[in-house]
Amino acid sequence: MIKRISDILAMIRFSHTVFAMPFALLAAVMAWNAPAPEGIDVRFSWRELLGIVLCMVFARSAAMALNRLADHKIDAENPRTAKRHIPAGILSVGEVTLFTVVCSVGFIAATLLFWPNWLPLALSVPVLLFLFGYSYTKRWTSLAHFWLGASLMLAPIAAWIAIRGAAILADPLDLLPAVTLGLAVLLWVAGFDIIYACQDAEFDRDAKLHSVPSTFGVAGALRIAAVCHALMIGALALLPVVYPSLGLVYWLGIAAVAILLIYEHAIVRPDDLSRVNLAFFHINTIVGIGLFVVTTLDLLLWK
Repeated sequence: MIKRISDILAMIRFSHTVFAMPFALLAAVMAWNAPAPEGIDVRFSWRELLGIVLCMVFARSAAMALNRLADHKIDAENPRTAKRHIPAGILSVGEVTLFTVVCSVGFIAATLLFWPNWLPLALSVPVLLFLFGYSYTKRWTSLAHFWLGASLMLAPIAAWIAIRGAAILADPLDLLPAVTLGLAVLLWVAGFDIIYACQDAEFDRDAKLHSVPSTFGVAGALRIAAVCHALMIGALALLPVVYPSLGLVYWLGIAAVAILLIYEHAIVRPDDLSRVNLAFFHINTIVGIGLFVVTTLDLLLWK
């Protein structure tokens, strides 16, 4: 059983949860610290924090497992992915299907931790279906990277809704800071996923799969990724306009993120993709966790 659990966690790359989790937690910190409309109580809650963590883990695990199910035949034909758990026979389709169902049910059940805020429960199935939809996008559109970005964009938006449901119902513009942060996440994820997909540009063309690198070439894809990351910095710079509580420490954090992204693009070139994994995981892990730490610190200092 321990070996099976270990194999499943490796299959879904559980460690990659760090890409979305910091932004969900950051949105939660911002939501707890933002003023609420008169008569609506918004304060820190351990139950809500547990709900956010559980929802993030279950939703991402379900979506990633379904992605492995949807792609297992394609993965078997791609030399880079042929050793993944389903094509290699380490895990069966039935086992991964069961895991997907369990995580999906766990995600929906975890939204009950936010009750009497009914919005998370009402939105749980539509959100799950949107996440599942990503696994099939590369079969018909090169915008698959942006669907993935939109999926992770839901992390800060969903966390904000879970905490400030009553405030949003009273004033829909209350959601604006989360949407702005979510836009930054969308652009960030789309950019680094385009970089990662450069490794499969030739295979995707031969297999008639759609991606930015297979459509525009590796050099063109890297330029598009750079534009995405430049726009991400713009979205982060816009956040203090809609969430005025952010101050100097936050701006220093944005500067650090910009430097990291410049470095990421400097080490990946059209004629040298050997450091894609360094750019994909290590640098972006620092970006996500670093933004959470810096922004949280800024809000605590402001208080």
